[in-house]
Amino acid sequence: MAEVASGRSDIQIETDEISAVVREVAVEVAAKRVDSAFGRVLQELRKTARVKGFRPGKVPAKVVRQMYGESLGEEIERQLVRETLADAVELAELEPVVEPQIEAESPVEGEAFRYKARIEVKPEIELPDLAAVSGSRPKVEVGEEELLTELESLREQNVAWVEEDEAIVAEEGHQLTIDFVGTIDGVAFEGGTAEGVDLELGSGRMIPGFEEQLMGATSGEQRDLQVPFPEDYGNEELSGKDAVFAATVTAIKRKELPELDDDFAKDLGDFETVEDIKDKIREGLQSQRKQASDQTLHKSLLDDLVTRTSFEVPPTLVERQLERQLQQFEQQMQGRAPETDLRARLAQMREEGWDDARRRVQEELLLEAVARGAELEASEEDIDARLDEMAAGQGVDPKMMQEMASAQGWRQAIGAEVVERRALDHLVEMAQITEIEASEEA
Repeated sequence: MAEVASGRSDIQIETDEISAVVREVAVEVAAKRVDSAFGRVLQELRKTARVKGFRPGKVPAKVVRQMYGESLGEEIERQLVRETLADAVELAELEPVVEPQIEAESPVEGEAFRYKARIEVKPEIELPDLAAVSGSRPKVEVGEEELLTELESLREQNVAWVEEDEAIVAEEGHQLTIDFVGTIDGVAFEGGTAEGVDLELGSGRMIPGFEEQLMGATSGEQRDLQVPFPEDYGNEELSGKDAVFAATVTAIKRKELPELDDDFAKDLGDFETVEDIKDKIREGLQSQRKQASDQTLHKSLLDDLVTRTSFEVPPTLVERQLERQLQQFEQQMQGRAPETDLRARLAQMREEGWDDARRRVQEELLLEAVARGAELEASEEDIDARLDEMAAGQGVDPKMMQEMASAQGWRQAIGAEVVERRALDHLVEMAQITEIEASEEA
C-alpha cells in the first residue's frame, strides 16, 4: 500500500497489473474520512427531510437513517469514490483511456471504505526503426483517352434535344414527351398519372416493359401499355400486379451533341479553348488520384507498421470505435433503406466488425506513438487553420465554424486530427516508398 503523494494519509492504494492494458487499483479510504462523509450527507439530508412531528432541519439523524435506508450508503459510496478516485489514479501514475469500472463494498461508519477501480490504459508501444518500414504509392497518371472520355461526358451533359418531324418513329435514344394514366383492374392508382414526362428510350427509368412498348410510336399516337409491376417493387400495394398505362406521345426529340470546339468551351464558362477544359479536367483527375494514391500509401505503411509492432489493445477503446462506426453507418443510411433491413445490417456489423474496429484503434495508437517520438504537436493556430479548411470545404463562414468548434468542444479532436496527419507525413518521410503502376494496386 502507498500513501497519496500529497502527504495525506486518508487514502492508500495498491496496484495490480491484470494485463498490459488493464490495471486494478485497490483503494482504501481511512475511517475518519468515511465518518466525515456520513456526517456531511446526513446533515444535508436533515435539511431537506420532512417528517411529521419535527421541524424542518431538526429531524434526528437516527430518523433520517431509517428513512433513507440502503440509499444512504449508496450516496456515501458515490461521494467517496468521486472524491478519491482522481487522487488514487494520480498516485498509481496511470492515465485511464476510459472511465474506470468501480467495484465497491458498502461503507460502514467507523471502518475504512474499500473499493477497486479497473482501469484501462494505453499500451507501451516500442516502435521499430521507421526507416525500415515500407509502403507502396500508385503512380498518378491521366491519359489522353481519359480526357477525351471526360470531354464526351461534358458534351452529353450539354446535349440539345431537337423535335423530330411527325413522321419519325420512336427509337432507342429518342426522348419522348408523354402523358399517361395508369390503372389496375380499371381503377387509377396513386402515382400512376402524369403529364409532360420526358423519357429517353433505353434509359431504364421506368419499370420493365414500359419503354419497350413505346418503340415505333409516332408523335400524337396513343398506346395502351400492358406492364406488370415486379414482385420486389418498393410499393407493396402495387408489387406483382398487372397495370395498364394509357400513354400519349406528344413529342419525339433527337439528341444533338455540341461540337467540341472553342465555342463549346466558352459556353461552359471560364474557358477560352478546348485545351483549357482539358487542363481543368486533368487537374481534377490528378487531384482525385493523388488523394487516392496517398490513401493507398498510408494504408500500406500502416499495414507494415502493424505487422512489425506487437501490442495489446484496450478492449473498451475497440468497443467505442465499433459503436462510432455503427453510428456513422446508421446516419448515412437513415431514410435510404427500410428500417428492418437497416437494423439487420447493423446487427451483422456489430457481430462482424470487431476486427475492423480493433485495427483502427491499433492505427490510432501507432500514430500517437509516432507523433510522440517525433515530438509532433498542434498549436492553436494549427487548429484554427484546420477549421478554416473545413469551413471552406463545407461552404461555411470560417468565423461560424470557429465559434461552433469552441461551443461544442471540437477543438481537442481537431488538434488530434492535425497531429495524426503530421504523424502520417512523418512516417512517409522516414519510410521506404516504392512507386507502383496504378494497375498493380491490390
